[in-house]
Amino acid sequence: MRGFVAMFLLAVAGGILAYYFAVRSLPNYNATYQIAEIDAAVEIVRDTNNVPHILGQNDHDVYFGLGFVHAQDRLWQMTMLRRTAQGRLSELFGEPTVTTDEFIRRLDLYTLAQKSYQFQTDQTKQALNAYAKGVNAWLRTVNAQALGRGAPEFFLFSKYIAPWRPADSLAIMRLMALQLDSNLRNEVLRAQVSLTIGADLTKDIMPDAPGTGALSLPEFTQLFPASKMPTQFAENQYHPLDPIRPAAMGGASNAWAVSADRSAANAPLLATDPHLGLTAPSIWMLAHLEFENVGIIGATIPGMPTILTGRSHNLAWGVTSSYMDNLDVYIEKLNPENPDEYLTPEGYKPFKTKSVIINVKDGTSHTIKLQYTDNGPVIPAKHYALGSITPEGHVTSLRWSALEPQDISMSAAIELMHAKSVFQARKAVRKFTAPSQNLIIADKNSIALQTIGKMPKRQPNHASLGRIPSQGWLRRNQWDGYFDFLENPYELNPVSGIVANTNNKLTDDEFPNHVSYLWGDTQRINRLEKLLNNRTVHTRESFIDAQNDTVSYTARSLLPLIAKELWFSGVKAPAGTPEHLRHSALDLLAGWNGEMDAHLPEPLIYAAWLRNLQNRLASDELGPLIGKFPRPDPVFIERVYRDIDGASQWCDIRPSTRNESCTDIARMSLDDALLELSEKYGRRIDSWRWGQAHQAHQDHEVLGKIPLLGWFTNIRQDTGGGDNTLQRARTSGTGDAPYTNVHAAGFRAVIDFSDPDSSLFIISTGQSGHPFSKHYDDLAQLWRRGEYIPMSLDPERARGGAVGITVLQPLKPE
Repeated sequence: MRGFVAMFLLAVAGGILAYYFAVRSLPNYNATYQIAEIDAAVEIVRDTNNVPHILGQNDHDVYFGLGFVHAQDRLWQMTMLRRTAQGRLSELFGEPTVTTDEFIRRLDLYTLAQKSYQFQTDQTKQALNAYAKGVNAWLRTVNAQALGRGAPEFFLFSKYIAPWRPADSLAIMRLMALQLDSNLRNEVLRAQVSLTIGADLTKDIMPDAPGTGALSLPEFTQLFPASKMPTQFAENQYHPLDPIRPAAMGGASNAWAVSADRSAANAPLLATDPHLGLTAPSIWMLAHLEFENVGIIGATIPGMPTILTGRSHNLAWGVTSSYMDNLDVYIEKLNPENPDEYLTPEGYKPFKTKSVIINVKDGTSHTIKLQYTDNGPVIPAKHYALGSITPEGHVTSLRWSALEPQDISMSAAIELMHAKSVFQARKAVRKFTAPSQNLIIADKNSIALQTIGKMPKRQPNHASLGRIPSQGWLRRNQWDGYFDFLENPYELNPVSGIVANTNNKLTDDEFPNHVSYLWGDTQRINRLEKLLNNRTVHTRESFIDAQNDTVSYTARSLLPLIAKELWFSGVKAPAGTPEHLRHSALDLLAGWNGEMDAHLPEPLIYAAWLRNLQNRLASDELGPLIGKFPRPDPVFIERVYRDIDGASQWCDIRPSTRNESCTDIARMSLDDALLELSEKYGRRIDSWRWGQAHQAHQDHEVLGKIPLLGWFTNIRQDTGGGDNTLQRARTSGTGDAPYTNVHAAGFRAVIDFSDPDSSLFIISTGQSGHPFSKHYDDLAQLWRRGEYIPMSLDPERARGGAVGITVLQPLKPE
């Protein structure tokens, strides 16, 4: 008993001590700090929702203040982004992240960021330097006042934090380009599928967005007729800290605007909600920067001195991922006589090489040799299943626009913030290289859509149209620089009075002006068009309704197709039998309007049915590759059930002697879905709830996987919406909880130029990255319910109910 009591008391004492050190890093928002690097006093007003309003007397000091508040609230997040961009995760996490670090080192993102600093504009250099000084001022404060190492995570991992440098911010922007890009995984997957089932069937399971057809593609093996292709190759398991997201988990978004003629208040309206993987804290942090000549409020990413989407008094801008094809995978042929050489149009040439060391926590350091071709860095076969499509005697390399050494995208982002009209905004973003985005812009008189980012200029006779890896030694497959900015899609003040994008197809231009063959949406745009065109004029409230709309156009269009032979058919079955359960489910779906409401069973039945349907249709053809298609593709299923180009052949199970019909597969997959749901949620179908299965998992990327700590750091909420609703809530598609919401709009904003200070915004968690802060998750419930907080540039409004006012005073020389 004495031993038990002693152990209990020690545990309590340890818990109290751990809590004491953890909360030491909670910043005091009501404090004054003496700072040597600023010219005049800076006031940081934290409004009632902990949004910092940074009020300075010059631009340098405002950027300094932004760096200071980012470090106060999101220091761990910033340093993790920096470590990822530097390829130094293994110094904290050991062997599990070595492969990720090696890939990043081969891209050499950080060296490119350092080199690009000299090409930035003077205004941007000032912003980068001032921001870095602000971060470092908080680091000095943490050390001087023993503020718990700046964040509780540093007690579990290395306590050493290197000073912030301008190149750190530039590297994070390149890292964001990597996280938003889906082209690498998609090229490899398309080649894998082509090797498995041929090009004809590939066009079904990986369909193009409806519209003008693409030129036919060759079989992947036709590109390398004399080479031996690999028969099998193990792929590294995905790590949560890997910046290359799984297929269909890159960037997504909605953004739209209407002109004054389509607004009830006779002034433009704009809505934006970029979609990224859900994390705690959110990747976004809200801020208001009051510069000398302009005030700006919106969403920042800690680590970068810019508001990426937001508004000023005169301009508003939202972003969506453009899905521009700005990356090519090349197969490079090795010299059989000398593996240190590769084939070029001029003959064999030696690789450029250098060696780097990856330090590993509790392990042996890894020395890796980096190789570069004229096309780009060589990526070994173990990364992203490249070995599965690399012939013997060859290696793969990458050409990607985000690897340009003279990238000045940060300068474009800084200039965009200070623009005061659509014309000035478009002039600013001409400088943008990567990540490519669609910019929805509005000022008091105009609206526009502009695709930004450099578009590769491929040869019209490119062997693979950039869709699958091609021969790196053929001149016709290599880029001829980039198209002029004026070739990017652009629309100004259309007659309809509406500009909108949901990652949908932007253009029917033929290759190589096509922008992309891979588009992020074929469904949401249909629902948005209906909502926007059903009204002659719009209001802030109608935009809010559209942004939070959970009606699935996909469900409304697909269910009549796949269930047309099942509705109201068959005889009554005894209770408790699979047939009775199927009839009950079909009766519910027959009366359902397609709304993915968290409180209904119908969305869960529908989602499970489509998931099992795609597995039934494609498993026999794809074999192990079926795991690469974790969510149903509506265009694929529609092709099959409309028998487009003979796609109904997918319904026949190849190994069986029967000739199964599409109705058979629909029935069997519905039974599969109902069995799956019954085993998990019981047989009372009316008690099932979509929200229970579709919880938003906003998890801490590191602590969230640790038992007990995950309870403090992870945020879980029942949510509505789905894979193809405007309130997009992407399901994981994998594991024991395939319907969890893991990818959604972490930031939403609705901006009204008739009364700009009545504009609204929200993020999905809270402003603080500290799990013990009351602002860690205080916005999460508002976000879940589709509510917002004020997006005001009025400092006096921010002071009312402020949670704190921090003052940075210039340190006077003695």
